[in-house]
Amino acid sequence: MFFRVTAKLNHGKAPAFLEKLRDGTIRKQKPDGQEIFDSMNRAVVLESGQILWDEMCFCPTPLAHERSTVYDEHFDDMTAKEIAERQQYKGQPFMEFLEETASG
Repeated sequence: MFFRVTAKLNHGKAPAFLEKLRDGTIRKQKPDGQEIFDSMNRAVVLESGQILWDEMCFCPTPLAHERSTVYDEHFDDMTAKEIAERQQYKGQPFMEFLEETASG
């Protein structure tokens, strides 16, 4: 299943999150690390400051494992809505925004 996800970045956690994305910590996480990594590379920042991305997940509760291991530590106000297929969104690339925020 695919989900459209919105969240707000916890700016104080940006440097640690960027490091985990860069050093492979997140990508190596099983079973969903590669999908989290890929999702963050597809994510965009909207004018409102919200981060928007889509993600594939097969958890009985959408993004349960992803939230408990990564997202709840780095994001606030996360919502997930099921969608039929992957989408492309317009906005500033999240990884660019994350790098700017982390270097603060």
